[in-house]
Amino acid sequence: MTASPRTTELVQIAAAAADSKGAEDLVAFDVSEPLPLVDAFLLATGSSERNVAAIADAVEEAMLEQGVKRLRREGKHEARWILVDFGDLVVHVFHEQERVFYGLERLWTDCPIIPTGVPVDAPE
Repeated sequence: MTASPRTTELVQIAAAAADSKGAEDLVAFDVSEPLPLVDAFLLATGSSERNVAAIADAVEEAMLEQGVKRLRREGKHEARWILVDFGDLVVHVFHEQERVFYGLERLWTDCPIIPTGVPVDAPE
């Protein structure tokens, strides 16, 4: 099974919203094969607690504009790792240190990548 076209579209909308608030290292995984209740994970990094919260808020607002309501939001108080569950799409917004510490990418290396539509910055 693969992520639906609608989920792929939502990943791109969420990624654009995150990018608009300065999110870095955006990557999306098609986790529909190992996780039957979720199609995709979007991972993003913020540079501070305030930035992490702003990214999560922007994603949530963009999803609402698409008629997609969040089912659950965790971690807003600390704003070090905010998880926003939209059903088929789960967005993880990390502070830089938490992103490195938890390394979720390592868990999903076997899963296909979903294009986010956000350009990747070239190293300087």
